[in-house]
Amino acid sequence: MKIACVGGGPASLYFSILMKRMSPSEDITVYERDPVGSTYGWGVTYSDRLLGNLYSADQESACAIAESSASWNRWDHHREDVAMTTRPGHAGYGISRRRLLSILAERARVLGVRIQYEREITDEGKLAEADLIVAGDGVNSALRNRHADHFGTQVTAGRNVYLWLGTTRVFEFFTFAFKETVHGWIWCYGYPYDPEHSTCVVECSPETWKGLGFDRGTEADTLARLEKIFAGMLDGHPLMGRGDGEGSAHWLNFRTVDNRTWYRDNVVLIGDAAHTTHYSIGAGTGLALGDAAILVNALLEDPRLPSALAAYEKEAKAALRTARLAGRRSARWYENIRRYTGLPPEQMFKLHRARYSLLLPYVPPRLYYWAGRVNEKSLARATGWVAGKVARGRQARTPE
Repeated sequence: MKIACVGGGPASLYFSILMKRMSPSEDITVYERDPVGSTYGWGVTYSDRLLGNLYSADQESACAIAESSASWNRWDHHREDVAMTTRPGHAGYGISRRRLLSILAERARVLGVRIQYEREITDEGKLAEADLIVAGDGVNSALRNRHADHFGTQVTAGRNVYLWLGTTRVFEFFTFAFKETVHGWIWCYGYPYDPEHSTCVVECSPETWKGLGFDRGTEADTLARLEKIFAGMLDGHPLMGRGDGEGSAHWLNFRTVDNRTWYRDNVVLIGDAAHTTHYSIGAGTGLALGDAAILVNALLEDPRLPSALAAYEKEAKAALRTARLAGRRSARWYENIRRYTGLPPEQMFKLHRARYSLLLPYVPPRLYYWAGRVNEKSLARATGWVAGKVARGRQARTPE
């Protein structure tokens, strides 16, 4: 089978590795529009569970990824002069996005995959000879957008704005810092990804963003202001942006991508082209690699392309469900952060850890906190209270 992978990100590269490894006779080419090594971004995160899956799927690339990763086994929260440490019982990992892509590209080449850089594919018609086209061209997928009605594509922008940065401060653990300013709250989460650097993601409401002047000025101005706000967290180290400091900082609103179906004829969506989950849960890379593995298994189990792609879609959507819900609840917590900032820091930190809860948005924060401190039965009673409130609200809206 002749396979074309559009986009040289983790999803396409890992698919090509696993497919070539399991079926060496496949003719696979990866097309990437940018030059080799030109990716932006700092470090990406993944879990110890994913690392175990990588070892099972392809030990060679898994070993290289593990050797190039930083790890942590605790989470630190900071607000004002209060800090709290938690140990969730599992490890987290960070790796340079550039290094990850380099590892995957090299492994793919060793297995016989062709990679063509500076080749932009926006029309599947240019790949007429391909039996299968894997669209791994990201959140702005050109192949998907050409047939958005068929895929049922929906893109929803989040309310908050965020900025992806690097720093030479090497955090020992995954670190959260919440800061109150005269224009509202702003927060940062940082994690190491190599021996000399960490990633910092800064987020705030649009009102705080504008009030602090981030809607104007250069990237250098923005970095200087953020270094002052998060001076305690950075401990004298600078922040690093994507540009040369002269242009504007790359503030974004996170875009949640959903598609009704993930394939059309011989074109199949994978990774961010198919779905996105909020960055605050750190699952994007893992889900992309998971898509790759599921697609390979579906193709190997069923030689009929339509039914193989249908099986892939069904299984990948099921695997996505938990992460999607977690991402939406996490984003909602941050978008409603003022609901929790009136609590003492320790209570706020604990509710931050509970942000994936279905119940939390509907229970007064103090009640949720104290019910959780007493016992689970109290939370169950609180759940009943919420259920009753929702039911009464539905009855009130029901016409006679």
